[in-house]
Amino acid sequence: MLTEREVLSTINMLRSEHLDVRTVTLGINLFDCASHDFDVFEVKVRSKINRYAKRLVETCDAVGDRYGIPVVNKRIAVSPIGTVGAGFTREQMVRACCILDDCAKEVGVDFIGGFGALVEKGITPGERNLIESLPESLSCTDRICSSINVGSTKSGINMDAVSLMGRTIVDVAQATADRDGLGCAKLVVFCNIPQDVPFMAGAYLGVGEPDVVIDVGVSGPGVVNKALQRAINEAGRKLTLGEIAEVIKHTAYKVTRVGEIIGRGVASRMNIPFGVADLSLAPTPAVGDSVGEIFQTLGLSSIGAPGSTAVLAMLNDAVKKGGIFASGNVGGLSGAFIPVSEDSSIEAAARTGRLTLEKLEAMTCVCSVGLDMIAIPGDTPAETIAAMIADESAIGMINGKTTAVRVIPVPGKKVGDVAVFGGLLGEASIIRVPVGDSSRFIDFGGRIPAPIHSLRN
Repeated sequence: MLTEREVLSTINMLRSEHLDVRTVTLGINLFDCASHDFDVFEVKVRSKINRYAKRLVETCDAVGDRYGIPVVNKRIAVSPIGTVGAGFTREQMVRACCILDDCAKEVGVDFIGGFGALVEKGITPGERNLIESLPESLSCTDRICSSINVGSTKSGINMDAVSLMGRTIVDVAQATADRDGLGCAKLVVFCNIPQDVPFMAGAYLGVGEPDVVIDVGVSGPGVVNKALQRAINEAGRKLTLGEIAEVIKHTAYKVTRVGEIIGRGVASRMNIPFGVADLSLAPTPAVGDSVGEIFQTLGLSSIGAPGSTAVLAMLNDAVKKGGIFASGNVGGLSGAFIPVSEDSSIEAAARTGRLTLEKLEAMTCVCSVGLDMIAIPGDTPAETIAAMIADESAIGMINGKTTAVRVIPVPGKKVGDVAVFGGLLGEASIIRVPVGDSSRFIDFGGRIPAPIHSLRN
């Protein structure tokens, strides 16, 4: 139970510290919609999504109003279409994508995730057709997000899929060149993807999940930063890092409790099971809602300075510890995100050269995801992007954690130029990519074997 002081503290979080429920995501299983007849598939998909999601937005608003806690985004995650539509041609995959986009607009959600594939051990014809459809699919739709899993600790890394995704990212950027390669902001390549991610662009409904489920994604980097500033100012002495970790842990507990209340409230009203609370610190471009500012509060000149990886490790661990005590249903990614374009402080550090791609990669060893929302020169070779994916996948595979790559090679732009994506996606200066040729390495193909510790069972 929260004390009176903690209740008042939570109210203040809502009023002045950017506390919100970042997303309520409705997971919908589409495996029972599979059909060799595409028209039958379309009817089943439209019917099922409309049946379960038509009340999602109004229910989230009603529950949010009741508790005075805004639910910023309402989203849908479906089963991986690469598996649901295993027999579809490339053209049918594009049509399927458009159907999902229509459904999202009809029920009023912000995004729909799941137009993706799990290819860590091999690629089926249907999954290849989906991947090859992505340039057209993501350029002709507005609310579709796609995630492709190319590796895992159990399976190793499918380098053929990695190579294919390097080329696909370049093609998606070209297909959306008029919007600074915006399609790539809705495409993420994973290693060790969880089955219950409520955050985009990685959201999809895993094969072990219920038929329908409500997951909630809680944010609050501004809340954590304000709590740290208060603790440091009120202490009257220099706090130790152990004491600082305790402040983060207790703040994460309160934030997670808020998310759990909203998620369970929405699930109860819709008569749908509650799934998980993902307590990731997901920033926005708004001033005061930044993960990067936490690094400055903790004594660094900016994120990217020496010590950044240590701070991020402590932050990530403390958030998880606080959240796991607050809820028995913590899942998804749950930790700290460092998406460059979506965080004003991180973007400023990258723009001025204080945060480099090399340092970002090092920090992904201890954060929730990986290289996220990074704008790079439009002429970056596909093989270089594939090698970046391979590097991140190797970090995830060896360390048994989730890693991912969401980079945007912005057509026609070079280092120092600015790409504008809008909304929560923000904007970013194009940053330098390390020099060197990776093409011969990528050309080997095949599969990097799983590490020895994958044999645990």
